[in-house]
Amino acid sequence: MAAHSQEDPSLERHFKGHRDAVTCVDFSLNTKHLASGSMDSTLMIWHMKPQSRAYRFTGHKDAVTCVNFSPSGHLLASGSRDKTVRIWVPNVKGESTVFRAHTATVRSVHFCSDGQLLVTASDDKTVKVWSTHRQRFLFSLTQHINWVRCAKFSPDGRLIVSASDDKTVKLWDKTSRECVHSYCEHGGFVTYVDFHPSGTCIAAAGMDNTVKVWDTRTHRLVQHYQLHSAAVNALSFHPSGNYLITASSDSTLKILDLMEGRLLYTLHGHQGPATTVAFSRTGEYFASGGSDEQVMVWKSNFDTVDYGDMKARRPPPQASSAGTPVVFKQAALGPVPGTCQKWICPSHQAETGVWSQFIVTPRSPSACPRH
Repeated sequence: MAAHSQEDPSLERHFKGHRDAVTCVDFSLNTKHLASGSMDSTLMIWHMKPQSRAYRFTGHKDAVTCVNFSPSGHLLASGSRDKTVRIWVPNVKGESTVFRAHTATVRSVHFCSDGQLLVTASDDKTVKVWSTHRQRFLFSLTQHINWVRCAKFSPDGRLIVSASDDKTVKLWDKTSRECVHSYCEHGGFVTYVDFHPSGTCIAAAGMDNTVKVWDTRTHRLVQHYQLHSAAVNALSFHPSGNYLITASSDSTLKILDLMEGRLLYTLHGHQGPATTVAFSRTGEYFASGGSDEQVMVWKSNFDTVDYGDMKARRPPPQASSAGTPVVFKQAALGPVPGTCQKWICPSHQAETGVWSQFIVTPRSPSACPRH
């Protein structure tokens, strides 16, 4: 792993082209391209090289809610409020294949690590698994009792995790198709979930403004963060496994140091809800989207990794030997441009300086258009 840099994250580029709220972003494996979806029913593929042409893909009949590049980068999956999943060839022709099996809005699409399977989640309360190359539906997971907002494969492809409006996160065995465990600690709809790169932990975001991290082996809640002042809409693990970034309807992005259990950065860039966020495959960049119709690309600066050497990935530690998670809450200090905000850890009563980047005057948080 590369040595840590003390530089702060920096806004590198912002892309304008969508005509409505941006709902999802994802980088290709080589970080040359960034895909985004929008309430305007289109997909955009942006080239990270300056002055390069962007491609707009049309085909969905309603809002595009989710997007994911295949591990090879040769395919791009999207889901929509039109109840369909599309698999695109991300080139100038923009050809796509339509998958139909869901009976309501498709909220999430995710390829497994070998690209052979695709998992989707929907408002029809199901999680479905598809064969990518055979282009056919394989099976459903059906124990949720409300909309399913997100579903992801584990890094080794053996497990699936899903998040739902029934306030649960469910862990599934892909082979047996059985629910291994239900995590019920969220106080509201669970908007997003993902596996830690080690595969031994999951993190979930919720409408209750919290982020929770569980150990998938012991099923214990190991970390709990209540940092945002509105719903947390999305999150993404840094590929090193040491950091987590979140996007919230309070208009901010927050970067958490999972190894130390503390907040590192609060980023103010979007005007209105920040709806989506994702690290690149190396962690060198991350992208965010919002209801302001903008896609922003940020350079991480604080840590980069060699994607070919990921053995250093470790799960986040438990917050204490007693298993009590460390919860960080913002002190009663409003964000002031150009100043250092203070955050207090109630467990240690120690102050940590957090530099606030790209502060704008945010509008009052409103309902996330993605949800």
